[in-house]
Amino acid sequence: MLRGRNREQAALSGLVQAARGGRSGALVVLGEAGIGKSALLDAAVANTRDLRVARVSGVEAEMELPFAALQRLCGPVLDHLDRLPGPQRDALQVTFGLRAGPAPEPFFVGLAVLTLLAEVATERPLVCVIDDAQWLDQASAQTLAFVARRLLAESVVMIFAIREQTDSLGKLPELRITGLAEKDARELLESVVRWPVDADVRGALLAEARGNPLALLELPLSWSPARLAGGFGLARGHGRIEESFLRRIDELSADARLLLLLAAADPVGDPFLLRRAAANLGLGSEAGDPLHAAGLLRIGSRVVFRHTLVRSAVYGAASSANRRRVHAALAEATAREADPDRHAWHRAYATAGTDETVAAELAASADRAQARGGLAAAAAFLERSAELTADPGVRADRELAAARAKYRAGAPDAAAALLAGADLGPADELRGAMISLLRGQMAFASATRSAESPGLLVDTARRLDPLDPDLARQTYLEAFAGAVFVGRFATATGLAEVATAALKTSAEGPPGPRDLLLDGLARLYTDGFEAGTDLIRRALADFRQGVAAQDAIHLVYVVSHAAHTVWDDEAWQELTMRHLRNARATGALAGLPFILYQRLALHLHQGELAQAAALVDEVDAVGAATGDGQPPIAALAVAAYRGQEPAVSALLDEVTDTLTERGQGAVLTAMHLFGAVLHNGLGHYAQAQAAAEQATTYQLEAGFAGWALVELVDAAVRNGDRAAATRAFARLAARTGPSGSDWGLGVEARSRALLTEGAPAEPLYREAVERLGRCRAAFMLARTHLVYGEWLRRAGRNGDAREQLRTAYDMFSSFGAEAYTERAGRELAATGAPIQARVVATPTELTPQERQIARRARDGQSNTEIGAELFLSGRTVEWHLRKVFTKLAISNRRELRTALRD
Repeated sequence: MLRGRNREQAALSGLVQAARGGRSGALVVLGEAGIGKSALLDAAVANTRDLRVARVSGVEAEMELPFAALQRLCGPVLDHLDRLPGPQRDALQVTFGLRAGPAPEPFFVGLAVLTLLAEVATERPLVCVIDDAQWLDQASAQTLAFVARRLLAESVVMIFAIREQTDSLGKLPELRITGLAEKDARELLESVVRWPVDADVRGALLAEARGNPLALLELPLSWSPARLAGGFGLARGHGRIEESFLRRIDELSADARLLLLLAAADPVGDPFLLRRAAANLGLGSEAGDPLHAAGLLRIGSRVVFRHTLVRSAVYGAASSANRRRVHAALAEATAREADPDRHAWHRAYATAGTDETVAAELAASADRAQARGGLAAAAAFLERSAELTADPGVRADRELAAARAKYRAGAPDAAAALLAGADLGPADELRGAMISLLRGQMAFASATRSAESPGLLVDTARRLDPLDPDLARQTYLEAFAGAVFVGRFATATGLAEVATAALKTSAEGPPGPRDLLLDGLARLYTDGFEAGTDLIRRALADFRQGVAAQDAIHLVYVVSHAAHTVWDDEAWQELTMRHLRNARATGALAGLPFILYQRLALHLHQGELAQAAALVDEVDAVGAATGDGQPPIAALAVAAYRGQEPAVSALLDEVTDTLTERGQGAVLTAMHLFGAVLHNGLGHYAQAQAAAEQATTYQLEAGFAGWALVELVDAAVRNGDRAAATRAFARLAARTGPSGSDWGLGVEARSRALLTEGAPAEPLYREAVERLGRCRAAFMLARTHLVYGEWLRRAGRNGDAREQLRTAYDMFSSFGAEAYTERAGRELAATGAPIQARVVATPTELTPQERQIARRARDGQSNTEIGAELFLSGRTVEWHLRKVFTKLAISNRRELRTALRD
């Protein structure tokens, strides 16, 4: 029985019991070393013979080996791989080195592991115990945290034990373990110290241990009863538990100490490997006897330490020479062909000074790690490879490669330190340019330095131009992406400066879609839309014909922005849909939120507010899956189009402050645009004009700033501010005229009609209705019917007005655009037309996740396909569907078509 741990044991047993009932759960057990986390985990799984238990511990020595802990956890159940969908099965096989193939996306690996564990749990509920999680390799830690966040109805429990909370596990429920109460601590100490001890000494021991069970058990054992009774040992101090272990180790023979160090240097815990390595050091089997007797190490089917602190204490206290000696023995005992990465790793730590042979082995290990998706491991291999490299130029190249891997693995500070080292290498123009490129990319991704990125990337492109013109032009596109993104918050280099610099380059050979896009953007931002639009439209047409997948992913931001900048909603629709399918199919969560935001804006443009709301739920699901919280941008946009002023007001300050702090000018422009749409719908024209003016304050900004000019004309005309409306229209027409698209020319005709007095306005309204009816701009089409009907009513033509207003009313009602529906209804009533009360169907209260799943099931997707898109297991999807059927009072998927007609 564990003393004083009733609350903690109840929490853990409740979690395990829930698995028996078909529910899943996750818990992070937090506490300092020796506080009793492992003992609680032992107790939690002691009575689980009816369950399957998978247990793994993080090992400090293998933190740099990609997916090492994950492979140990999943290894015993890989016979279930054939139950996984093909792409998920392939991803795990590549990750675990069972087959060759392109490195899978990290979150797709997480989905595959989630599915694997769910399949295992169909036979018996599964309890996964991950001890010493602070020493998990990064790839395993991220994957297991992802899985834990997505558990719900799989009968899988995941319990992590860790000393301090980490970012990856920070979103999971916690159980913090503190020291024992004084009564329990005293009883535990008395169970160890059964000889007479002075009260003061006993009190000092209790105070020193601070309720830490391991300290209470181990500290007294490091002193003889005589010394402890007299209190002499306390005078030397023994606050650290590691020191108490080291005192016991110091009393061992030299061979026993060397064997213990050898075991500490080996992360595998394989007794056969340990025996081979021991033989290489001339150690016989008798060297382990004192370790068994002292209770420090047990060598059975696995090599098990008394406590992880024994491992860390003995390795940390060893001399450099002895560490190199044991690593050399382990390298010799590790088969190069079967386990080349561990062989190289041990050789690296057995090497003093530089050694190009070992450095090259580590570089090869880095390549293998990257092929499996282990970016953190690749960075570690490359970093150590650089340390062992004598040639300054080669060392700088390896430091640069390590920095790139560190950055991609989410460690920008470590990447910056490696870049500083690479900078000290011998002069090399190409390497210097690549260092500069990585610094620009890191600035763009930074929450605080994104405004610097366009300048850094332009400087890099100039350096690359004589060395690698193609890469230089690609870098200019990245600079455009950065300049568009930061918008008004750009520092020395903004859109104009990027465009001017890009104009000085030209494509080698026939221009491809990237070249056309770059040249078009450069012309657009220097000479205006007349000069750049045609090139951009040609580029978009080429992109729609298909480009390399890597190019498509790399350029998705700037391509999508360009599409709606030149009012090409067909290209916008097709390209974003293609990117969305690719991202969902491959599990590329890193780029998925941006694509979802683009799709959400497109749904709003098309009047599909219900679909946009579903994407809000998916944005939240991706944030939950990745643990990366974002401000509620998507929710604000949908609330604005629906006309829900209280919801927008509740979100606006938080979103605006966050975007301003991060320097995300383009997104801030979109937020002001959505505010203008809201207030134009509510008839708050002064507020709409103010919001639209904020959205258009940066003269060069395109994209959503162009949409905001339409709102500005609308609001300013209503406010009687014809001068502001005329200025806004001039800016708008300069953008829409060259587009040649029905969308662009339609909003231009609509805005011109609002500024036109008398009969000449009518053909403009009719042109706007006709053009907008031929493109995807359904929301703007409904608004055009509305303003045309309002114009007709003011002209006294109530019969004609009713036709336009009834069309607008019906369209807005079907969209769910509440404010515009009310406005159209008031205008329609003013013509004398009867208004039927709208019936808002609310048959059930489906949760956001249930809505997503129900829509996909209605459209014919299987549980596996739905789970792959929403990063859930098939069993969780089935669990949600049962709840949906109950709420909708239906019994099967076929009936969803009727129950969810919209």
